[in-house]
Amino acid sequence: MKSSEVITLTLPLRNVRLVTKSGTAAPEPDAAQAAYENGKRDAEKAMGEQLLQQRAELLELHQGVITSLRNALPQLVKESENALIELTLQAAQRIVAEIPITRELVEVVIRDAIKQVEDSSEITIQLHPDDLALLRKQNSPILEGLPETGPLRYSASSEVSRGGCMIHTRFGLIDARRETKIEQLRQSLAA
Repeated sequence: MKSSEVITLTLPLRNVRLVTKSGTAAPEPDAAQAAYENGKRDAEKAMGEQLLQQRAELLELHQGVITSLRNALPQLVKESENALIELTLQAAQRIVAEIPITRELVEVVIRDAIKQVEDSSEITIQLHPDDLALLRKQNSPILEGLPETGPLRYSASSEVSRGGCMIHTRFGLIDARRETKIEQLRQSLAA
């Protein structure tokens, strides 16, 4: 018999199933639909669980980044403050270094330093040799003394940088060198 021949049956067929090439019966249409629906539900459930797991991992990663930023921010602020202080001090040093040393400048430095002296007797002022020579060359009146202190003694010292001075009294030392003032400023800003 050929597969293209038509067979006529007198009674309707019951419980007949289509046999596939592999020799197994094809599932009934209702069973196939049910299996498809079950597979779809299982896949949706697995996908939902995977999404929940990924969301939890993403939330954990987000929290870790936020915590890291919170911990890093104070350190970053402190480092920025220190860098800004150092930059400011370097700029101040350069500006001060470019100020020309004049008789008036040296006199102002001496007067400001003497204001810190509590006992005005026996005051010796050390200046850079060039600054002392400048005062002498220009006959500075400060070489004769000040009304509040009386006579002052001067000496040249290579320990003192240009534009600064050191004052010795019987009670101690006042360091009014430029580098000392910059270091005091650095310490007060760092505190």
